[in-house]
Amino acid sequence: MRIAMISPLEMRVPPVAYGGTELVVSLLTEELVRRGHEVTLFASGDSVTNAELVSVCPHFLRGSGRDVGILTMLNVVACLEQANRFDIIHNHTCFEGLATAGLTKTPMLTTLHGGLEGDWLELFSNYKGWYNTISRSAKSLLPEKERFAGVIYNSIDVDSYPFNNSSREPTLLFLSRISCEKGPHLAIEVAKKSRRKLIIAGNVHAIDEEYFRTMVMPRVDGDQIQYVGEADYRRKRELLAQAYCLLAPITWQEPFGLYFIEAMACGTPVVVFNRGSAPEVVSHGETGFVVESLDEMADAVNQIYKIDRRRCREYVKERFDVPRMVDDYLRAYELVLSKEYSTREIETLVGADRQLGNTIELSVGAKASDNMIQTRN
Repeated sequence: MRIAMISPLEMRVPPVAYGGTELVVSLLTEELVRRGHEVTLFASGDSVTNAELVSVCPHFLRGSGRDVGILTMLNVVACLEQANRFDIIHNHTCFEGLATAGLTKTPMLTTLHGGLEGDWLELFSNYKGWYNTISRSAKSLLPEKERFAGVIYNSIDVDSYPFNNSSREPTLLFLSRISCEKGPHLAIEVAKKSRRKLIIAGNVHAIDEEYFRTMVMPRVDGDQIQYVGEADYRRKRELLAQAYCLLAPITWQEPFGLYFIEAMACGTPVVVFNRGSAPEVVSHGETGFVVESLDEMADAVNQIYKIDRRRCREYVKERFDVPRMVDDYLRAYELVLSKEYSTREIETLVGADRQLGNTIELSVGAKASDNMIQTRN
């Protein structure tokens, strides 16, 4: 199959630190190439891949001062200009791909990696292409539309994560983007309630700097509460493997939470608020605890000793390893192609029949209920 893969440009593929979408794009791309598919990756020029690489910028854009929106649109346009080379286009950007899907006859599948609200929802409502979500929760927040290709969970290369069967000391970990919706200020509350040390690791976007300065840093004492900055690829895995548990006091509808499965792959249980995809990703009482309040989270921390760290890793291997995700995307590609090509044949017949003065009533497209790729339990 000839596949175009459009990545965001904020980070390279794969990312050196933060960049969950870019990591998923890399894992998907490399496994497709390994299986013999012809993949062209549209990403930043410093990306590392075995696919053909096409780029409109030499380096990833985060922190560069360049306009991410404009360059991402140029990246999408670069793909559309050669769309006839591909059987299918797999878009991992949001606005740019959604806005341009109707400009090519090559079928486009858009993976919705983030949440949609406000103007984004309006744009999505007018989107004519195929799409998939990364959790059932994310799908439930969207208006019902045709051309739904399924719920396909993200994955990681489990074997690339170190496994630690026991934490040397009961240190809690918060590892995510530093923002109000991710809840580091709430993680601090849990650490104080449970009287345990907490390490906070994550990057701070410009829009969240005031929150970080007023709600997080004043409570960092360098002893019980420590902030260690953004963790790169190696340091992130070290922190995850060494932690007693990962705290995820999220206050938004998390579409997936890649860091949940990264922690569990290291054997580290996850304690998370019951928001968004959390109960789909974390198995309550088996790989962590899904809770409703700060008090419940603090209580759950004291129950972590009941969780089998080896089972955490096995669980991720069973449900969220790369081959499974790639199998699901290949089924989605096949679904899209089968529906699109039959649709084009119908449209050709309709056009020819109208020339003869006849009238045919046809329902072109597919209902979501007919197309959903069921996630295996």
